[in-house]
Amino acid sequence: MTIQIGDRIPDATLTTMTADGPKPVTTAELFGGKTVALFAVPGAFTPTCSARHLPGYVDNRADLAAKGVDTVACLSVNDAFVMGAWAKANDLNGVDDVVMLADGNGDFTRSVGLSLDAKGFGMGERSQRYSMLVKDGVVDQLNIEQGGEFKVSSAEHLLAQL
Repeated sequence: MTIQIGDRIPDATLTTMTADGPKPVTTAELFGGKTVALFAVPGAFTPTCSARHLPGYVDNRADLAAKGVDTVACLSVNDAFVMGAWAKANDLNGVDDVVMLADGNGDFTRSVGLSLDAKGFGMGERSQRYSMLVKDGVVDQLNIEQGGEFKVSSAEHLLAQL
């Protein structure tokens, strides 16, 4: 079942890449007591994700902060090394920019009901493209893209909802 507005984010452990290597981060740590703009992509370095989705959140980070967003985070069913490389390729430091979250086994993605079967593209199980605003661990806004689209999960759309 897909997570809905008003639902609490499930307990899960994701991974971020640090200078010392992969570091686990729990959803309680990430979302507790904060307003988080989370967006998910089918894959790091993929065309739409790299050309439009991630750059939109990077470019709008200050505007999101001005509207009360404490953290902007990007999630993908990739490993922490790939997410770290994608962050480096985009000059992101992960603190003031966008936190890059690896859901390597897709456990979080499955638990929120937003997995995508991308086997036809040779990518296995991935995440659907979406954005959500989470306030103190509770989903306040949820924007799930239709297959192949990039509209409602954009930073600009989420900003308009704030």
